[in-house]
Amino acid sequence: MYIRSCPRLPSSGTTTHARPDRRNRTLRTTTGFLLASALLISACSLGSSTSAASATGTAAARAAATGTTATGTPATGTPATSGTPVLKALPGATPSALTPYYGQKLTWRSCGGRGFECATVKAPLDYAQPGRGDVRLAVSRKKATGPGKRLGSLLLNPGGPGSAAVQYLQAYAGMAYPTAVRARYDLVAVDPRGVAGSEPVECLNGRRMDAYTQTDFTPDDRRETDELVAAFREFANGCGAHSARLLRHVSTVEAARDMDILRGVLGDKRLTYVGASYGTFLGATYAGLFPERVGRLVLDGAMDPSLPARKLNEDQTAGFETAFRSFARDCVRRSDCPLGDAGATPAQLGQNLRAFFARLDAKPIPARGSGGRALGESLATTGVVAAMYNEKSWPRLRQALTRAIDHKDGSGLLALSDGYYERGADGEYANLISANAAVNCLDSPSAFSTPEQARQALPAFEKASPVFGRFLTWASLGCAYWPVKPTGTPHRIEAKGAAPIVVVGTTRDPATPYHWARALASQLSSGRLLTYDGDGHTAYVRGSRCIDSAINTYLLDGTPPTSGKRCSQP
Repeated sequence: MYIRSCPRLPSSGTTTHARPDRRNRTLRTTTGFLLASALLISACSLGSSTSAASATGTAAARAAATGTTATGTPATGTPATSGTPVLKALPGATPSALTPYYGQKLTWRSCGGRGFECATVKAPLDYAQPGRGDVRLAVSRKKATGPGKRLGSLLLNPGGPGSAAVQYLQAYAGMAYPTAVRARYDLVAVDPRGVAGSEPVECLNGRRMDAYTQTDFTPDDRRETDELVAAFREFANGCGAHSARLLRHVSTVEAARDMDILRGVLGDKRLTYVGASYGTFLGATYAGLFPERVGRLVLDGAMDPSLPARKLNEDQTAGFETAFRSFARDCVRRSDCPLGDAGATPAQLGQNLRAFFARLDAKPIPARGSGGRALGESLATTGVVAAMYNEKSWPRLRQALTRAIDHKDGSGLLALSDGYYERGADGEYANLISANAAVNCLDSPSAFSTPEQARQALPAFEKASPVFGRFLTWASLGCAYWPVKPTGTPHRIEAKGAAPIVVVGTTRDPATPYHWARALASQLSSGRLLTYDGDGHTAYVRGSRCIDSAINTYLLDGTPPTSGKRCSQP
């Protein structure tokens, strides 16, 4: 499993988004997500063409005109000393074939209340063939409120991939971002192609998604392994059947190029941007493609795009173990800890949690008020992992575990899992899982190609996390069955010539381990590492005055923090 962002968990037992449909998708507010599925496993890599060498004729000519390979993805430069290629910047001048897109005039309309506006911007479906089919992207903004000189647009991306950026802006960032930042920037969000309001990828209906999320991700024998593979195949085939037109064109590289069109349409000379989790990979990709157009970029909860999928997944597995141990140390100090008494070690609490998962694997328990659904091992594990993203969710996790362990009621953990998957009370799912799979499986080859490879990796993953390792190993197989071949491979991103870029890492971040932030900051020629010594996923606007002050100063005055600056958890 490769998880790119974290959930803003609902306060009650159900999610609150409206029933999704093809015309209008209203999504629950999130800062990111985890999906307990191998379809989330993928390296955050760049989209380099695997077929450029064979491109001929008009396709090759179009590629030359647009500064891409024949499949529309950027060419790579000379390999770095590490052996990993470096992303090559696109030509500085806008190709004539793209001029109509940069020259669009947006028609804004009121939407979402409280001063928000919405519009639609067009981008080429295939950057190698601009003008031969478009993608319509949903955009929203909240104009600067003043006082003070307007600084232009601040584009926001909350992660995913698959997170609905427009809804994030309207339901959270438009009110929660610092007053001084909202006063001087137009806050802007665009749903990336294939996500939410931007021609969403479709895969399975709610009933089939329920079956998919309940699949046993810790198979004990050949029969259970075959059932897991069949679930992966059904999901992948559903995506191929319902979203064939878009499925080859939802890569991170294409989404980054879409952002540059939006920058030009908004009239900004340079891009100012805050991206969280997967949004850091999107923002870093933009910087690699358009270094001279980089304004003030904040990459919070950073990813290392140079790592292959297996290494990323293994690192992330260790990250969730780190977060669980932090939770365990806190839990034993509480009177309501359901996993151990005072004096128990994190390892002992982990053993108790694994024993609970094993009991659910053998016999799921009922979940009150769930319409007859039961809590099995997979959904319970997802629920626990969901609470690892934010230490403020730990009390709710203790309550959910107590209810499940002592009272045989799985409703609390099921609600946490449903929030992760964005499952509505009506049994329908938002676009998140489908979009996440589509982007991840296009961006990078699968960590494993066969069940045998996953089985052989079990010892390494279980060493990284005795609690979650087995679950996350098997969750790293799904892209092997994807109907579209990946176009991306791991790359370094240097963005030579870019203005200073602030890279933020949290020392006990479960989903984007801290050393990823160090790695990205060192790759970027102008990277400045800002460290948050604390728990949870990402750091900006999460309660640290030190972090917020450093980033606000950068956004408002252009002064980045000194590289190596550290902030401690209150």
